[in-house]
Amino acid sequence: MQGHGYGGTPALRYRYRVAGCVLLVAHLLAVGWLALRPLTAPWVTAAPLEPLATIRADLALSPWEAARAIGAGMLPLAPLGVLLPWAGGRLDASPLGSLTRTVFTSAMLSLALQVVQSGVVGQVLDVDALLLNVTGVAVAHLAVVPAVRARLRRRGDGRRPEALRRKEPSQGRTPTIPRVGIAP
Repeated sequence: MQGHGYGGTPALRYRYRVAGCVLLVAHLLAVGWLALRPLTAPWVTAAPLEPLATIRADLALSPWEAARAIGAGMLPLAPLGVLLPWAGGRLDASPLGSLTRTVFTSAMLSLALQVVQSGVVGQVLDVDALLLNVTGVAVAHLAVVPAVRARLRRRGDGRRPEALRRKEPSQGRTPTIPRVGIAP
């Protein structure tokens, strides 16, 4: 049996993966609906395209307001840090590879959302929102995924994680063909 997916029977692993995909789609629909609603505003500021300008402005506020503003930028896409690997369903994924795939995918989703959002009335493209979204995904991924994967590996098939990396036993010695000389 391969070490892919969550522990248990293949049907149970399939259900876990389907549940992850359903929750991922539901979350993306909710975030898209919230982000793409038109806002009624008497005026709209220019798009802040300088990296960290909005974050610096938030940090100039009181500590409570700064934490609220930065947290509001990190939270909308943070569940993707858990939902993307869950929908992928692999327990034996490299931690760095999993983090890289998750952060890259969330960065592309956040960028697409920001670009589409800039076409909505009252919304502007914000580079710092993109940075905060991706940071939220990375923090959620690092806080949850490695620990959950380790726990699922331990109780999955009753084997320890190093047993998952063990190679299958060989089928025996590979037959060799003796060298044949050139015919006269």
